[in-house]
Amino acid sequence: MDYAKHNVGNLAIVSLIFAGVLYLFIWTPVISQPFFPFQNYQCPSSNTNAIADPRDELETALERASMANKTVIIAMVNKAYVEGDKTMLDLFLDSFWLGEETRSLVDHLLLVTVDQTAFDRCNFLRLHCYRLVTDGVDFGGEKLYMSEEFIKMMWRRTIFLGDVLKRGYSFIFTVRFNFQVVLVMDTDIMWLRNPFVRLSRNESEDLQLSTDEFNGDPWSEMNPINTGFYFVRSNNKTMALFDTWYSLKDNYTGMKEQDVLAKMMGKGVFKELDMRVRFLDTLYFSGFCQNNRNFITVTTVHANCCRTVRAKVADLGAVLRDWKRFKGSTGNDTLTVRWSWQKACFKSWILVNGSLVG
Repeated sequence: MDYAKHNVGNLAIVSLIFAGVLYLFIWTPVISQPFFPFQNYQCPSSNTNAIADPRDELETALERASMANKTVIIAMVNKAYVEGDKTMLDLFLDSFWLGEETRSLVDHLLLVTVDQTAFDRCNFLRLHCYRLVTDGVDFGGEKLYMSEEFIKMMWRRTIFLGDVLKRGYSFIFTVRFNFQVVLVMDTDIMWLRNPFVRLSRNESEDLQLSTDEFNGDPWSEMNPINTGFYFVRSNNKTMALFDTWYSLKDNYTGMKEQDVLAKMMGKGVFKELDMRVRFLDTLYFSGFCQNNRNFITVTTVHANCCRTVRAKVADLGAVLRDWKRFKGSTGNDTLTVRWSWQKACFKSWILVNGSLVG
């Protein structure tokens, strides 16, 4: 009797389990949640749709510095340009303050710093700053013109700017012409007037290059170029140019990037890439190689043809003093104001007992 009762009890339990399973199959909808719902669950931190893609520091810096029409000004500095009683960076920024219609342009200046000292100084001045890190290379001290370190720094600038072009420039995009553009220059240039007034806005022009000496023809490839100041549009042509340019670095050992680009130009690279390149008139974009003595037309003054930072600081300081004197003059007095001779830069090329004078 006990055995029969035990069997009946087991049968009842089995029947209840079977009924429960049958209930689940009958009443659960055909399209249902997985049996173990947590298997397909994504926690909020891993939901890629909920979080925007991270933006790297360069994109963020470019966007912060860009104008309303998405144009940005890029300059590169190192420790030698930010240290001292009156530094190159100080003069550079002073020129924006003293120039005509240039003060607001500082808001759109991105300083690319190649060492920590320059980066700290940039942040202290509350400018737009980006720290360009190059593993195993110290770009901190003064890089004497055409020294090995100077050439390395110029090539590092070239590959960096090529990378900037390849980003597509959605954040430095010129809305007016539906093109993406960037203005690149050295900090040994004084901005006495707004250069955008003199730069061409023709959308068919890919590159506008400054010159050491202007031969009178803005389309002539016989103009001696200077890569200290140029205006470039981001497109397939300019990206290809920068790729080719940097790829030739090791083919021309001991040559700075400007001289390699000049050789490329001489071999027809601009024509091969179907590029339209304008060469800038020194009447407006002046320098120490070919001075523009006309205060009325000068827009920028570049301390080219000058070897040391000390000499550049001395003579660019004189440029700003001359400019202030011109701005403060009236009537016929404006005709008597003259630019000072760049004696420090002249002396920077003189060697006495194996050492530079300037």
